[in-house]
Amino acid sequence: MKITVLGATGNVGRRITAEALSRGHDVTAVVRNPARIEELPDSANALIADASDAQAVASISTGQDVVISALRPEPGDTVDPTTQAILDGLAHTGVRLLVVGGAATLAIPGTGGRTVVEDAAFLPVTARHIGQASANQQTVCQAEKRVDWAYLSPAAKLIAGERTAKYRLGMDKLVVDDQGVSTISMEDLAVVLLDEAEQPRHHQVRFTAAY
Repeated sequence: MKITVLGATGNVGRRITAEALSRGHDVTAVVRNPARIEELPDSANALIADASDAQAVASISTGQDVVISALRPEPGDTVDPTTQAILDGLAHTGVRLLVVGGAATLAIPGTGGRTVVEDAAFLPVTARHIGQASANQQTVCQAEKRVDWAYLSPAAKLIAGERTAKYRLGMDKLVVDDQGVSTISMEDLAVVLLDEAEQPRHHQVRFTAAY
């Protein structure tokens, strides 16, 4: 497959890039800052582009099979302009989009519908502005009808760790273990994304994954 990764030098983005390369895919790794291009693997097609420019997104995505956005939304915006620009850029290309989102709007099991962003046990009050930014990003995706997108909400706790290739999927409820803990490594989140890229199961919906 031909896969473009936006935000390829970020914590999640570099793991997605590595996972895609390990599976033999043709990976275009995109960064905005030229100073960070040396951080990309030699086997990736390195590219400098601004994902907030819809025309640039269209240009670098045409002919690809899927675009994976690992860009974090900026807190404070009522909408996520970069995600909107990515969707606008892909609108007439026929290229699929996978978005690494946030867990903010996932419902916590057994709480009557309380979401992660509303529960300090999962998201501290001081970090709620970050959770709200992810929620705004999801809203932008959910309004999109032109693009075949899927929005991946990670577990409540996303950490650097090991690649086990083991995970459980969910939709709008937080996936938790027997102790009520919701976690997944960034390495396994990359596995989830590449599994979805190779065998699409989610179309214009949000899904989630955790151990």
